[in-house]
Amino acid sequence: MIDFQRLTLAQKDEYERILFASPERGCEYSFANLYLWGRQQAAFLQGCAAFFSHFGGRSVYPYPIGPGDRRAVIEAILADAKERGIPCRITNMTNADREELEGWFPGVFHLRTNRDSFDYVYDINDLADLRGRKFQKKRNHFNRFRTEHPDYEVLPLNSCNLPLAQSLVDQWYYTRLKSDPHGDYLLENIAMARAFQNYAGLGMEGILLLDGGQPLAVTMGTRLSEDTYDIHFEKAREDVDGAYNAVNCEFARYLRLRHPELRFLDREDDLGLEGLRKAKLSYNPHHMIEKHWACVAEDIYGD
Repeated sequence: MIDFQRLTLAQKDEYERILFASPERGCEYSFANLYLWGRQQAAFLQGCAAFFSHFGGRSVYPYPIGPGDRRAVIEAILADAKERGIPCRITNMTNADREELEGWFPGVFHLRTNRDSFDYVYDINDLADLRGRKFQKKRNHFNRFRTEHPDYEVLPLNSCNLPLAQSLVDQWYYTRLKSDPHGDYLLENIAMARAFQNYAGLGMEGILLLDGGQPLAVTMGTRLSEDTYDIHFEKAREDVDGAYNAVNCEFARYLRLRHPELRFLDREDDLGLEGLRKAKLSYNPHHMIEKHWACVAEDIYGD
């Protein structure tokens, strides 16, 4: 079997050297997401990074990345699945990955597209400036926020104000669970708690919006590639009109100023939730990162 292990903070640089040298990848490949969410493991072999993840009672193998022998890694994954006695499910494939897999293993895999996991990728200038008719409603919400909170502050997240940000997040979950007792917020709550605990080690950056010393919104993310930043978490008081629009726009401005080489913000997927999909589309994404999964055909249909 492949010796998959949980990634440690000490492996961040080693992993990101592979990630940043790879073609565009979805948010699942950010070091922070691998570290923060669920039971996810990785292994370095054949000059690549391979992955083994467990979600919702399923074990899957996200498509390997790296400049090495990916075909050999996939062969090792096929053997690993057989040794474990589980179906070989390969996930998070881009269009290029899908073509590569089909070229190397024609007829071996059954392939499907997973629309619910498509990433929404935005031009950083669009979100920072909100120019043009297509952003008129967003500008209106942001302007209303500025009118109602003329003295609001934008503070970089740091060790001094992280507890204040945590208090906002705790209140957000409390309010959500009160209105929706059966809401499934556990995994996200755990991931956010780990993000706060390991903020510096993960290379996180974020901002906190305050008015009169009271937190209104918080967001944080990490770099996904040389020109793309991944927005991992964004929470705002739901009783403050325009708070989400404000923190979205202000973080884009903050990142553009600190990292002028950035071109895109990846705001991750919509999980197939209708309201979240509508909200993400309303910000006019520059493009989507399409994703596919594959399962060995004989695991589905038999020999």
